[in-house]
Amino acid sequence: MKVVIIGAGVLGVSVARQLAIAGEDVLLLDQRGVGTGTTATTFAWTNSSRKPDPDYHRLNLAGMEEHGRLAGQLRGEPSYFPSGALQWADAANEQRLAGNVERLQSLGYPAHWVTPDEATRIAGDLRIPATITSIAHFPGEGYVLPELFVGNLLADAERHGADWAIGEVVAIDDRPDGVSVTLAGGEVRRGDRVVLAAGRWTERLAARAGIDVPMVTEAGRGAQAVGLLGYARSPELDLRCVIHSPGLNLRPAAGGHTVLQALDLNADVDPEDPPSADGDIANTLARRFSALLPDPSRAPTIDLRVGIRSLPADGHTVAGYASTHSRVYCLVSHSGVTLAPILGRLAAAEITTDREEALLRAFRPTRFAGVRRSDTEVDQHATGLGEQ
Repeated sequence: MKVVIIGAGVLGVSVARQLAIAGEDVLLLDQRGVGTGTTATTFAWTNSSRKPDPDYHRLNLAGMEEHGRLAGQLRGEPSYFPSGALQWADAANEQRLAGNVERLQSLGYPAHWVTPDEATRIAGDLRIPATITSIAHFPGEGYVLPELFVGNLLADAERHGADWAIGEVVAIDDRPDGVSVTLAGGEVRRGDRVVLAAGRWTERLAARAGIDVPMVTEAGRGAQAVGLLGYARSPELDLRCVIHSPGLNLRPAAGGHTVLQALDLNADVDPEDPPSADGDIANTLARRFSALLPDPSRAPTIDLRVGIRSLPADGHTVAGYASTHSRVYCLVSHSGVTLAPILGRLAAAEITTDREEALLRAFRPTRFAGVRRSDTEVDQHATGLGEQ
């Protein structure tokens, strides 16, 4: 079977690898390059911490488990770290944290309270402010180094025979005798199946094949899909896990660097006019980071990067064929890093066997058929889906 995959982000590369392992003829296309879209600007926290929908929670749990299995299969430097995560709360946030811990514990999700001394040993090189009143530990969570992770997936896909190329897809023609994609410049690539894994570009490309996959597409100042990350090059820290603190989230990066996220600052971020390295947003991020450092007097060096998230309109993953007769398999998720291993495996299994995977049953693109756009949209910040 010839399968053309549109989009070489973390989902596209993951399904490409699984299809190649299954012996299929795989071509992976991307308009810019492997891992250069949303995958390059993700907080990359693996979790099912704030997914209240039962089906979505189960899928994310399966994604976390699959990461552990996949880590034992991939060659190259480790890119997945089951470090656990800590969530700190002050008086203003402790009730929300307590409610989430209670909910997760009732579901059997590993979550427990720790003391500041225990949290310091878990976190490593950070100072816990005196304003923190409660701390929860989630030992099953972790993080990914996205560039390295995608590189390892791609290398393994290529070892199993997958090809990839730069190419901007401008049309998808889905017919009973096969499916083809037309590239800018007129080149046509044909296959037996197409996997549409184009992230935030999914709605536009799907529409060209007559498929409705509603996405959050607004990307102006303060839009839900807009997210800012800071990459702290100094000071180098011995940070050992993911941290969520009031006003700032942190995760380790390679070489003692730290990835920073302050969700409230996104409201002032405009992708058309990115914040400068010495502007108010950068200074606020640096000040919050400094407050958590063992030596707060050390001025951090932070690079800023603005990303556009891949957000289906109802907040949940899309996985499946556009219709019972379609040869276009749609695959897009806000939780792409957590779900990449499991979605890659399950989507490849559905494509190669034509058998339905139960974990994906609730996430078919056909759920949008005949539904008004306004009825599918959710406040993704309120549900916890607004995080990268």
